[in-house]
This record gives sequence, C-alpha cells and structure tokens, in this order.
Amino acid sequence: MSTRPAPELSSSSKRHHFHWTKKIGTEDDDDDEIPPPTAAKPSAIPTLKHSASSITRDESNARFGGGGIPTPRKKLPAVAVARLRSVLSSFNRNRFGSSSSGLGPRVVGTLFGSRKGHVHFAFQKDPTSPPAFLIELATPISGLVKEMASGLVRIALECDKNNSSSAVRLLEEQSWRAYCNGKKCGFAGRKECGAKEWKLLNALEPISMGAGVMPSYGEGERTEIMYMRAKFERIVGSRDSEAFYMLNPDSNGAPELSIYLLRV
Repeated sequence: MSTRPAPELSSSSKRHHFHWTKKIGTEDDDDDEIPPPTAAKPSAIPTLKHSASSITRDESNARFGGGGIPTPRKKLPAVAVARLRSVLSSFNRNRFGSSSSGLGPRVVGTLFGSRKGHVHFAFQKDPTSPPAFLIELATPISGLVKEMASGLVRIALECDKNNSSSAVRLLEEQSWRAYCNGKKCGFAGRKECGAKEWKLLNALEPISMGAGVMPSYGEGERTEIMYMRAKFERIVGSRDSEAFYMLNPDSNGAPELSIYLLRV
C-alpha cells in the first residue's frame, strides 16, 4: 500500500503550532525535536509617490507645518462654523455700540408731553422703527422747557445694581432716579409703547429735527403736545453706563441736551 505524503504546513500554521506547543519535563519529550519557526515573509512596504530628494524644504514646511511632522487637518462641521460666525458678528456689533435693541452710534431722540403732563423720552434707531427706550419722568415738561431756555441741560438717570443686573441690559431697566443739572427731580419709569405713543411718533416721522406744538385728542378733550426731535450720538461706556448727546449744528459744538444712564 502506497503511503500518501503528509501535507506540508504553511508558515502561518507552523507558527501557530509553535506557539501553542509546550514542552513537558519528561525523558521521552527530550528526544522530540521542535521544528524551528520559519520567518514570515515581509509584507510589501508602501512606497511614497515622491522621494525624499524630490521634496523641497518649502514643500516640506507647507505639508508638515515646518516641524517635519505631518499635522492632520480636521474640517469643522457646518453647524460649528455657522455658530462661530454668529458669535463673531455679534461681537462686532457690540464692539461698535449696537446691541440686540437695534440702537447704533446715531439714534433719533424725541422729547414730548402735554403742557400739563410729564416729560417722555423715546430713542429709536430710525423714525420708522419702534422705540428701543421709552421712559416717563416725573418732571413737568413745562419745567424742562424753562431749563433748556436758560442754558445747557444735563439729565442723569440712575438705577440700582443687583445680582440680576448682569442679565438685564441697561436700556431694559424699569425704575430710575432722575437728576436735572445736579438736582434731584423725582423718579422715572420705563414704559411700553402703546397705541397713543406710537400714533404720536408716527405723526412726527417726517420731522428729522425741530421743536413745536401739535394738537392731540385725548379723553374727549383737545390737548396740545409739546415735542422736540433731534439726532443723538450714543456712547456706550460699559454694560452699566451709556450717554446720549444731542447733535445740534447751531450749538457751536456744545450739546444743549445730554442724557446719561448709569447703573450704580
């Protein structure tokens, strides 16, 4: 009977047999010979498309960042890029004095009130936009007109700083202490622009600068509304201080009316 030669083990099977064969300390095992392991064939080493001699220093710096070590570049997701752009754009807006209220470095300021009523101040981005800041002072408008006729007027509005002030913008504060040329003149409160105030501002929309009296009908009787409208320069000192200076070409550089908002 012919004997079939035993199949030859491959290098991987021999290596596997070698690692899992253990030698037991007996005399019979001393005569057994363990086949020497065969070296595995080296795998093919990928070759670079460009040889080292063909890459210049400038190309190496451009590819590996100048240090000779390649730095992988990761692309940011589209959502992260969009958020980064929105943060940068909001930073630029705050840097140049604008905010979510819509006010920029130049605003439209309107002072108005009935002859027997209180002073109202409104600041708008433009004559067609809703007021970003509307406040009512306890001072009668007739008294303020007399102050302005005698010279320059400085109005300071102060509010208290508390733990929640950091989350509230200065123009959104509700209660203020009012001072006119250094004298305390009661309190002031923020108001929402109602139909009556909005109707008055719409009537003054064609006027860019000026003062006068206009008729108004309220509660069944005719009243007269005194108003003054002008451009104001807005200066943002910090989160707790802003100033509005009336721009008047006939005042020789000195504003006739200045309004200061302070959180102390």
